[in-house]
Amino acid sequence: MGELRIRKVQEFIKQEVSDIILHDIKDPRLGFVTVTDAKITGDLREATIYVSLFGKETQKKETLQVLQRSAGYFRSEVGKRLGIRYTPSITFAEDTSLDYGMKIDQLLRDVDKKE
Repeated sequence: MGELRIRKVQEFIKQEVSDIILHDIKDPRLGFVTVTDAKITGDLREATIYVSLFGKETQKKETLQVLQRSAGYFRSEVGKRLGIRYTPSITFAEDTSLDYGMKIDQLLRDVDKKE
């Protein structure tokens, strides 16, 4: 499959999942979520959506569980909006790069204060 088509589908899925979270999901257990990336396999059968979660650890776990439980709804909605023959199965994964970046930034600030 063409690399350009895969990237376009990835970007479309990222935008649509973000829109669904923003407008359609009304679960009160859903915390503050930002869709950071989407990766899809070359055969367009599986998609992993990376989300950045904010809050306490228990809130993050609960939010990720809510997203995982509603993966079927996301798949059907993305399938309706995407309009391709086969809609990829969707899984969610936590993107910890922002937490890691904040940790590194804090370490650098601590080193700067000591000097």
